[in-house]
Amino acid sequence: MLKSKTNEFNAINKKDISIFGVLFLVFLLPIIHYFVTGGVTTYYIDITIKVCVYLILALGLNLVIGYTGLLDLGFIGVFGVGAYTTAIMNIHGFHFIISSLTAIVMAMLFRFIIGLPVIRLRGDYLAIATLGFGEIVRIIVNNLDPLTNGPRGLPGVNEKIGGIDLGLFSLNSSLEVYIFTLIIVALGIIASYRIEHSRIGRALVAIREDEIAASLMGINVSKLKLFIFVISGIYGAMGGIIYTHHVKFITPNLILFWDSILLVSIVVIGGIGSIPGTIVGAILFYGVPELLRDFLGSYLAEFRMLLFGILMLIMVIFRPQGIIPSERRQFELKPETNNMKVEEDESLSDIEKK
Repeated sequence: MLKSKTNEFNAINKKDISIFGVLFLVFLLPIIHYFVTGGVTTYYIDITIKVCVYLILALGLNLVIGYTGLLDLGFIGVFGVGAYTTAIMNIHGFHFIISSLTAIVMAMLFRFIIGLPVIRLRGDYLAIATLGFGEIVRIIVNNLDPLTNGPRGLPGVNEKIGGIDLGLFSLNSSLEVYIFTLIIVALGIIASYRIEHSRIGRALVAIREDEIAASLMGINVSKLKLFIFVISGIYGAMGGIIYTHHVKFITPNLILFWDSILLVSIVVIGGIGSIPGTIVGAILFYGVPELLRDFLGSYLAEFRMLLFGILMLIMVIFRPQGIIPSERRQFELKPETNNMKVEEDESLSDIEKK
């Protein structure tokens, strides 16, 4: 039994660790460039930080869509809750740690409140309900002028993240914020990976495959759905916290339906339930278009949605399992599976004849 578990662990990790190593090296390139040349372009640091923010959000959404099978179209709303909470508290002089913890608590509370009615829904009804809650957040911050300054946004967020100073390391420059962001990304990946390979993760997959069967097996479906719904709020809040302190100015335009679709696209096309796929999706859907602006100019932005639509259509037709799918989904959607089954049936029939 111990040997089988060891073999299973090795089978899971050899591929994933190699992929994680290559992808994490991509995120480390600005730091490597900094130490080699003595400096790095702020533009590329800015792009990489924003890619990391979308990656953090996508990791949270992957818990809901990838593991549990709940189509959440309003996840950008929890990002808005985290961003506005930390911005308001920062402007009023609260320390970074206090404002961040408050933002996380508020985001989790928001997910708990909307999760109570939403987890009882399925399919299209669930998607529409989550979309509605995401739009409610945008409308509230757009009209709550005394607190959020309405459509004019909240400027003046302190560029120093709470003035944190650890002696040799302080979070003041863009590069240092980027290093801090990488640490959060690494922790988010580790947490997602631990959830995926835990008893809770296996229970979530069972719920995704068949809620009725999972319930008959003794799994508390509603409780686990609500749990993962709330936990995903931590990722949304952290994305909002990092983004707010990086750009130092937020508006209701951050909480748009298009951004929710972008996050869903990252998860689905990257590979539903796949952490490496989510990383690749974030780079592909946000990082690459931003880098291409240097070569094609702002002309590309006008056709961004069209390009995403074409890419999604191509992926659905030719690679429905995603760029880097999870092992289970790759097995389910792999064309060779049916051929293997046919060959197995033929070999069994030959044995019976003999």
